[in-house]
Amino acid sequence: MTAHHTQLQYLPADLKRELLPKHVAVIMDGNGRWAKRQGLPRIIGHKHGVDALKDLLRCCKDWGIAALTAYAFSTENWKRPQEEVEFLMTLFQRVLRQELREMLEENVQIRFVGNLQALPRILQEEISRSMEETKDNRAIRFTVATNYGGRQEILQACRAIADQVKQGLLQPDEIDEATFERHLYTAGICDPDLLIRTSGEMRISNFLLWQMAYAEIYITDTLWPDFDRAEFHRALSAYQQRERRFGKV
Repeated sequence: MTAHHTQLQYLPADLKRELLPKHVAVIMDGNGRWAKRQGLPRIIGHKHGVDALKDLLRCCKDWGIAALTAYAFSTENWKRPQEEVEFLMTLFQRVLRQELREMLEENVQIRFVGNLQALPRILQEEISRSMEETKDNRAIRFTVATNYGGRQEILQACRAIADQVKQGLLQPDEIDEATFERHLYTAGICDPDLLIRTSGEMRISNFLLWQMAYAEIYITDTLWPDFDRAEFHRALSAYQQRERRFGKV
């Protein structure tokens, strides 16, 4: 979370509480480009990106948005320079350790989704501890997609269901959407209503492929470290202008 809390608890007057998304997902793109524009190393962009995420989490909590999911590290991100990957793993670990007390005080429930077994052992331990200690918190559900890939998630769900069929625990004609969703990393989390992507890129980058079926998508040219409350306000205003028909007329 963040130390300064200036008036954030008040929902802007032009936003309608009943039309707020219940679940916001973000693809936090542009840390490296932000740093380059400042003449700084890419890793400094990631540090500022963490600050932007903490501010957004507090904003969601105070404005009454029940869930926030952030795409922190994809399965493809391992292809980045080793120094950058190692820095990110250390950064995740340090932020978790530093922020856990405040997440407990602020009643934030944190959950990590993805292939967590492939992460460094010490980071896995911090993740397990943070999820266990915040599991009963209810103010907001904060999900962090780490070593996450949407295709990988769907494949592992298919394998798990196929194994149940093979063991005779499940019949093929019993497989429906609810069955499938129970085998996803995100089981128990409602689908996002709004996806925000920063830095102007027009793609979803293998993020929550099943869950995004009916999400509204908002693209901004703003680089992630510069995504502040005013930018989030604009995203929510745009969302509230849309008519969500879910395939109906």
